[in-house]
Order: sequence, then structure tokens, then C-alpha cells
Amino acid sequence: MPLPRLRSLPVWQQDGLIALAGWLLGFLVYATGAHRIVSGYDHAPLGVRLLELGVLCGLQLVRRRVPLALVLATAVVAADLWLGPSLPVLIVYTDFLYAATLYGTRRASRVMIGLAAFSVVGVLAAVLVLAQQWRTAVLAAVSLLPFVITPVWWAANVRQQRDVAETERANAAQVAKIADLDRRAAVAAERGRMARDLHDVIAGHLSAIAIQSEAALSLPDPKLAKAVLESVRENSVSALEEMRAMIGLLKADGGAAETTAPARLADLAKLVESARASGLEVHVDSTVDDRLPLPAAVDLTAYRIAQEALTNAVKHAPGGRVDIAVHCVDGVLAVEVRNDVRAPLPAAGGGTGLLSMRERADAVGGELTAGPAGDGWLVRAKLPVGGPL
Repeated sequence: MPLPRLRSLPVWQQDGLIALAGWLLGFLVYATGAHRIVSGYDHAPLGVRLLELGVLCGLQLVRRRVPLALVLATAVVAADLWLGPSLPVLIVYTDFLYAATLYGTRRASRVMIGLAAFSVVGVLAAVLVLAQQWRTAVLAAVSLLPFVITPVWWAANVRQQRDVAETERANAAQVAKIADLDRRAAVAAERGRMARDLHDVIAGHLSAIAIQSEAALSLPDPKLAKAVLESVRENSVSALEEMRAMIGLLKADGGAAETTAPARLADLAKLVESARASGLEVHVDSTVDDRLPLPAAVDLTAYRIAQEALTNAVKHAPGGRVDIAVHCVDGVLAVEVRNDVRAPLPAAGGGTGLLSMRERADAVGGELTAGPAGDGWLVRAKLPVGGPL
């Protein structure tokens, strides 16, 4: 039977096959008369030898129960030594030494190693002291010692390799678990970032739509009302495109590209026109060329900060003046949005706009400040173009 198939069998079947193989091998050795280790007359009849072998092989069915199996097997071996040591019994006994070292507890394994080492010295010393023909005795002792040393050494080596493999498996499982937790945390963080991004985009467009729609209902001039409604439509279409792109990104497999290009500072004019249609007086001072190759993350962050600041101005300072300044000096892109305060400011923590703007600035290594400035409100962002500030 192939070795992999043998290992797949239940434990009791494996031990049964080992016991059967040991008995058949011992029977052949006894039948041929090659079982004598020490030359001379064998005082035990063949039936007694086969009985010893049968008992010892039967104990192999419980060979993994340490120390019970080892103690009983040692008693059988002691009887065999008293009758005259025989090769089959010693060969089968080595399996008990192997099993006790491999399947026993760590303490039992250390005890077996110590006993094997002690047996080498103890047996040789006893032979030299007690034997009359010391040369023959030493030869017999040396021939018996490998039956003790070899199985213990082999089992200790196998156990060490098994422990190393179990440790490696445990470490691999721990690393896999940590990697899975890191992946889940990264996914959660990315989903949170995308949720904030979607909130900023849609909230900005919907706020402009609501204010412009209200203004359009009260305008007596049809041409001006039409211009406002066109801006409403543009904001609606932009919101739908942004939402469609975000949902497509969430549903895409394996890093699929966005279906629409991300917003850039080059699209600032659309934001300004939408804010003007909402009733704001917007002035823009920009020295940044639309063709300037800004990093994509910085370009998008600057656009979103300007969008959120204009949205807040539309909400809290309707009909006021807004000054937007965009400059790039010494590798730093500065975005300032100043507006008049025409209504009481919202309570701290009432929204996520300022928090979202700060997180965007921090994400690209920049900084953002927002607060009262004179009789107005100022949002100032400094974004590094070439690296963190």
C-alpha cells in the first residue's frame, strides 16, 4: 500500500498493520533460526518465542498510549532477555521506544532521550564490571545499544521537524489573519473616503439646485429664470455623472478605471457660474495656468475644497460676495475662498464639510484653516505640489 494511502487510514488501522507486519517478520526470523543474538543453545522453545512476539505485537495496538504500552512492552522484553535475547523481540521493541518519544508529552520525550543516553554509559559500565569474558560482553552490549539509541534519536528528530512545521503553520495562519484584518480595514477606510467624497459632491450640487430653483420661482424676468434653470440642469447632470462614476467604481472588479475623468481646477469656471446663478457675486483671481501639470490628487483636492467652500457660501451667505484666489508659489498651491457672512454661522459639528476639507488636505500632505476673517469667513488651503509640507 502506498505511504500516502497508509497515512490516510485511521490510527487504529495503521497500528494494526504495523503489528501484523512485525509479527510476520518475527515469525520468519524464528522459523529460520536466525533470532539468536548471543551464540549458544536457545533454552526457550519456538512456541514460547512466538507467544512473546504475539503479546508484544498485540501491545502495538496501544503503542501511542504512553507510558502504559512502553511499560508492558518492557516487561515482555525483560522476560525475553531472561530466556536469552532474541532479535525479533528487540526489533519490535524499538517501535515502542520510537512511539514513546514521538507521541508522548514533551516531558516524556525528554525523559526518553535521557534514558537512551544513560543506557549507553550504564550498560557499558555494568558489562565491564560484571562480565567474566569482557570482550564478548562488550561486543554483545555494543550490538544491543543501537536498538535503544536509533529509535529514540529518529523519533526526536521527527518530533522536532513536526514541531517546527506546526510553528510555521501557526505563524502563517497568524500572518494570513493579520493580512485579512489589514485588508478589511483598508476596504473600510476606502469606503469611508468614497462615502465622504460622494457626500461632498452630491451635497454641493443639490444645495446649488435647491437654492437656484427657489430663486428661479421668484424671478420675474423669463430670460434670467431660463439662465438659472440651465444652471440647475447642469448641476443635476453633473451630480448624476458623479454618482454614476462612483457607483461604477464601487461595482467594478479588479481596479477598473473610472468612467469619467476626475474634476480639476480647470473646471472651476463651471462652479463659479453655478454659484453666480445662485445669486452670489463671485470674483476669481487665479494665476494657475490650466495647462500646468498639477498632481492629480492635488488638482482634485483643490477643486473639492473650492466646491465645498462655495457650497457653504451659498448656504450661509446667500446674495453675498465671494473672492476666490488660486496661486502656485514655491511648489505650494494655495486656494483661498473668502465670503461675507450674511447669516449666523452653523453650530460646530453641525456638518461634515469642514472636516472633509481638512481630511482632503491632510491626505495630500497639505494643511487647511477655516474661520472668521474680519466681517467674513475665510477658507485657506495650502497643498504641496512637489511633496509634503
